Amino acid sequence: MSEEKKMKPIADPLVTHIYTADPSAHVFEGKIYIYPSHDIDAGLPEDDFGGHFGMEDYHVLSMNSPNDKTAIDHGVALHIKDVPWAKRQMWAPDAAYKNGTYYFYFPAKDKDDAFKIGVATGKNPAGPFKAQPEAIKGSFSIDPCSFVDNDGKAYLYVGGIWGGQLQRWQTGKFVEHVNTPFDLEPAADQPALCAKVACLTDDMLEFGEEPKDVVILDENGKPLLAGDHDRRFFEGPWMHKYKGTYYFSYSTGDTHYICYATGDNPYGPFTYRGRVLNPVVGWTNHHSICEIEKKWYLFYHDSVLSKGVTHLRSVKFTELTYNKDGSIITINP
Repeated sequence: MSEEKKMKPIADPLVTHIYTADPSAHVFEGKIYIYPSHDIDAGLPEDDFGGHFGMEDYHVLSMNSPNDKTAIDHGVALHIKDVPWAKRQMWAPDAAYKNGTYYFYFPAKDKDDAFKIGVATGKNPAGPFKAQPEAIKGSFSIDPCSFVDNDGKAYLYVGGIWGGQLQRWQTGKFVEHVNTPFDLEPAADQPALCAKVACLTDDMLEFGEEPKDVVILDENGKPLLAGDHDRRFFEGPWMHKYKGTYYFSYSTGDTHYICYATGDNPYGPFTYRGRVLNPVVGWTNHHSICEIEKKWYLFYHDSVLSKGVTHLRSVKFTELTYNKDGSIITINP
């Protein structure tokens, strides 16, 4: 047995009675709330489009402090049957608080099998949430990340390529028929596809502007190229702020890293800085970063509990640390 296989994971699952993934963590009302996707074995064949990720609802988890060994499952917060516009595949969500209301953002495929972003509202951070009757106008792709800045302005970051369909929206209209999820990707020597960001309206329910590209630059100030699979954006955008600097982090997808880039405003551009998390057990890598009691934590998932089953993952967390220059120390899971 190799030394790598002998190594134990650095963290245990927060819950084991269900499978959870894609955790978005926030501190609300003095507690840690985690908004994951809810993995199920839907009995669907595995394909490159992610068709076997057939999630149907969302649960909210909470912890009183980082010292808790496990999380509380608050049950179903939103089910696809209660979302009028959604057809299937409720993937990675996020949540925000503003104006006395909790806002729950989620992707799902509509009746035409195009991913859109929906929003639901509630008065409790654990839900339940009531979905708006339509998806956010002008929304597309997957993996919404909410970010409320110190000035009260709220932003939504979205995007994922391949099964996340970002490459199918390059003309502004959805390309309905592709043979593989890799169709329409830029050539390797062309700039990589970018996540998108839009400032939200004051009521947090719609885009207040056309979504803009979240450009990631290399060390020479040039946009990362599509062939740079170790560094280019794939999915799972996340935004946090540390000592006045904006940190945009994301998954590289097929190379399985969580990477980050930094900038001086929510729109970027952002300069690539390094890796947050090395590959986990399982294909996907998806995370969030949250400050709790003056320390920083990385929330992520892996497939250790399911013995490597790609679509049955478990949420975990571990402390994250910075160097004096603001760089993040890479975590080995």
